[in-house]
Amino acid sequence: MIRVDDLIADLCELPTRVIVGKKKRKEFQKVDLLVRMDCEGCERRVRKALEDMKGVSSVEVDPKQNKVTVSGQVEAPEVVKRLRRRAGKKAEPWPYVPYEVVPHPYAPGAYDKKAPPGYVRNVLDDPDKAPLVRASSMEERYAAAFSDDNPNSCAVM
Repeated sequence: MIRVDDLIADLCELPTRVIVGKKKRKEFQKVDLLVRMDCEGCERRVRKALEDMKGVSSVEVDPKQNKVTVSGQVEAPEVVKRLRRRAGKKAEPWPYVPYEVVPHPYAPGAYDKKAPPGYVRNVLDDPDKAPLVRASSMEERYAAAFSDDNPNSCAVM
């Protein structure tokens, strides 16, 4: 006779796919990529390669900023792989954020000449990239003491 405890133990050891029978749906998300595009032909190739992809609901291509935004139930690595294979384009995640997000946008490491207007490099995620961007409160006070905006600043300068 089969005991209930043995049956439950056997069911727990089975892979979840056998029990459930369905794949988990991907979440709806926006994927922003940096793709170098020189002409309208490049833009058309990128758009066509991504619109045919399964799970994509919309594709926005901005050739001036070299930015491609894909909305749908897709993952970023899949989109990058598809662009490499179908359009022959190298793509990377969008490395820029609006300069209001970064505390010190013109510090070395954050400012990038190639960035679109109003954007700087996203250095907040990686602490080793630009230590000057994330100044501590003590460093902020020292910098404010010698600021031209501070009426009580040091007269030595």
